[in-house]
Amino acid sequence: MRIAVLGEDAEQTGLVFQSLVMDGHACRAFAEGRELVKHLRLETFDLLVLDWNVPDMPGEEVLRSLRQSLCDRLPVLFMTCRSCEADIASLLDEGADDYVVKPITTNILRVRVRSLRRRADQRNDAKTCEIFGEFKFDVASKKVVVRGIPVTLTRKGFELALLLFRHLGQPLSRAYLLESVWKRSIDMPSRTMDTHVSMLRTRLGLRPENGYRLMPVYGYGYQLERIEVR
Repeated sequence: MRIAVLGEDAEQTGLVFQSLVMDGHACRAFAEGRELVKHLRLETFDLLVLDWNVPDMPGEEVLRSLRQSLCDRLPVLFMTCRSCEADIASLLDEGADDYVVKPITTNILRVRVRSLRRRADQRNDAKTCEIFGEFKFDVASKKVVVRGIPVTLTRKGFELALLLFRHLGQPLSRAYLLESVWKRSIDMPSRTMDTHVSMLRTRLGLRPENGYRLMPVYGYGYQLERIEVR
């Protein structure tokens, strides 16, 4: 997963960062809540690990901003030194998915993160068929039907298309697409991804005259958006 970690204590944040990287995740650390919120509008993550006590914008405010205006599905794990029932209940009511109480042990942290990953995977696996308007994705067979007509895609093409539709209207970074579809954290020839995108435009008809625009986001990645056809 791509994970953003927000924490005011550099030593603790470094411990969390290294622990998650060793578990196979790609991480980015932030020391300020406002900086994280800014990057959430520009960068794609699979999970947030938030410290409650961040001076400029506490984790609770970051969570509230996230749920109100950015994304209501992104899993959030809180790090907190507060352990009373009322405080924990408040966090969960705000939309947190889980929490760990400081001092944090790396084993517990990894277990909680893996649990959140399983929940997310189970939600997606439970959907044997996903429909977005006139596009029907059969998740089990990796087949797609467009306006009643079956369309042949490669496995990677199917995964890329489904990922773009699941994040309709949201820019996705090249790094996120690489890790999610190609399972790589390092870059590959840009023409590989570009060729897949061009193929999706053609085979799925993702063009303005059909109500969709699949476009590059300069210096970042790609975005699929629904547009009004006049």
